[in-house]
Amino acid sequence: MVSRALVSAGWLSEVLKARRAPALRVLDATWYSPGSRDARKEYEERHIPGASFFDLEQCKDQQSPYEMMLPTTSQFAKYAGELGIRNDSHVVVYDCDSVGMLYAPRLWWMFRVFGHHNVSLLDGGLANWMKRGFPVTSEATRVTPETFRVTLNQSLLKSFEDIQENISSKRFQLVDARSEGNFQGPEPKPGEGIEPGHILGSVNIPFSNFRTKDGYEKPVHEIRQLFQDRGIDLTKPLTATCRRGVTACHLALASFLLGKEDTAVYDGSWSEWFHRAKPEHKVFEKRNGV
Repeated sequence: MVSRALVSAGWLSEVLKARRAPALRVLDATWYSPGSRDARKEYEERHIPGASFFDLEQCKDQQSPYEMMLPTTSQFAKYAGELGIRNDSHVVVYDCDSVGMLYAPRLWWMFRVFGHHNVSLLDGGLANWMKRGFPVTSEATRVTPETFRVTLNQSLLKSFEDIQENISSKRFQLVDARSEGNFQGPEPKPGEGIEPGHILGSVNIPFSNFRTKDGYEKPVHEIRQLFQDRGIDLTKPLTATCRRGVTACHLALASFLLGKEDTAVYDGSWSEWFHRAKPEHKVFEKRNGV
């Protein structure tokens, strides 16, 4: 194991071959928005032996107008239980992003929000698992549904009202994990009806900065320097945001690796803030520096 939050491909391969961890459950958390690539089909064609597909598009608040809001505790418990996850399971999550992992940290954070802390990420994702020559399969994974009990850990979750109140109170630091262009404004629209920009008072550390060029998580001393360079004090409360609450979880992971296990995520992130916040609480930097 690399850490409690990260496991290496070599470690996972040995555990799977030895079958010495019966409570181990491996999940593919690849997500693509409807109308783009079919993540489930890709899973069915190629996945780590014994892995199940965790559909983030299904296990979310289907009634919300925003893109990726948490499901209820009962919905999450039922969905995870049907994948054979128990309260004593060690859950290992990965995705098939072309460089390391992109979506998996969202599910890692979700398990922790719902009170399950025995969860890790496959460092380097499926891309590096395959580069190292470890096997993949199209064989269907059969699991026995289990009872999975969850309790919401509210401290890891921030709402629109929390962020709004923090504009004046400054109770916590707010870091945006999107690209610099999306944060500042020069990049094209990140989605229909949403302009680039950021929450008043937030600072920017793009999530990609935490990964090496090969798709692994950077060493802790480099991660610590990234926070220091942006003036983030890890001894004080911290909340991460992004576009839809997905890449913000990379920032929660990075701080976790430094021993800060209480970083919260603003679930609605910019997709909610753009539509609901007061104009003076949204910062848009015009193109061409104007």
